Amino acid sequence: MSEKIKVLIVDDASFMVNALKEIIESDSEIEVIGSAANGIEALSKIKQLRPDVVTLDVDMPVMDGLSAIRHIMVHEPVPIIMLSSLFGHGDITFEALRLGVVDFLPKPSGAISRDIHEQGKEIIERVKIAAAVHIENVHRVKLKKINVREQLSEKYGFNDLDSVVAIGTTLGGPNTIIRILSQLSPKLPAAIVVIQEIASGILPSFVSEFNQYTPWKVEVATEGTVLEPGSCYISSYHEPMNIQINQSHQAVLRSNPDSDNPLDSLFASVAEAFEKNSIGVMLTGVGSDGGDGFEMIRSMSGTTIAQKTETCVYPNLTQCVIERGLVDEVVDVNELGVLIEKSIAMQSQEDHTVHS
Repeated sequence: MSEKIKVLIVDDASFMVNALKEIIESDSEIEVIGSAANGIEALSKIKQLRPDVVTLDVDMPVMDGLSAIRHIMVHEPVPIIMLSSLFGHGDITFEALRLGVVDFLPKPSGAISRDIHEQGKEIIERVKIAAAVHIENVHRVKLKKINVREQLSEKYGFNDLDSVVAIGTTLGGPNTIIRILSQLSPKLPAAIVVIQEIASGILPSFVSEFNQYTPWKVEVATEGTVLEPGSCYISSYHEPMNIQINQSHQAVLRSNPDSDNPLDSLFASVAEAFEKNSIGVMLTGVGSDGGDGFEMIRSMSGTTIAQKTETCVYPNLTQCVIERGLVDEVVDVNELGVLIEKSIAMQSQEDHTVHS
């Protein structure tokens, strides 16, 4: 019989620790090996108990959750799931994901209420997935806030929309999305549409904070939005978007709530709308979604790119498309931005050559 997944709960509220312990240990494959009431205590317990996964609150005395993440990821790296009622604070959710937490789930208000027990199935599922993380591939993204006045001409540039980049990821993806956007020039004649695994309630605050760290215009993907170059539209895997061409020949976002395979659907819609000027990018994640969509992009002579499996937090998504032979370029996580920019530039150059 395989060993149980060992979990350390970090929360200063004893009733929350008890509630989480009850939820987690309702699954026979997981055990809670201890708890800590603050970040300092958590560091000591991690070193002593060697948990497979840590659940971490944000608002704690002595050392808060964000400070704890910085120390843990440097000194005692371990998969961290943030469980916080502060998910509406954009600076907190963004910072936690930037620093490398593998997941961020909203902790229901009202603490030990029916809500947290209803959320139990999701917590158990995420703990199991987090235990399989390639922790050596989790890295913080170094950023600084942009000066909006200085970057205004870049952030709201006026270029033609030549290409659309569709980026697909599930768990572990937000950190890599942040990394890519920090590398790309906003003056590219392209828009980016992202589907990532993030709670819908977190997404608006995450995007609002993200927008302060990149010259790209970052927005929550919403029904009917007309795509603009230099803009990045992010949707949750649970409320995904497609692209359609409207009667005015504009590319617009369309809600796609009934899709069982949101990444397939997004990639296919981009291929249909932009044909050879479509770029599909597959990042870290769990599952096998996206392969059929990649196949559609290639059939339209578009470009497909995948993050190198060895650099993924979760390798499943990229491994599936690579094994099916559907990827034009496989690159290290730090080279994704350069390759995306190069692909956009080549497509734009071909268009201008044809029209000249």
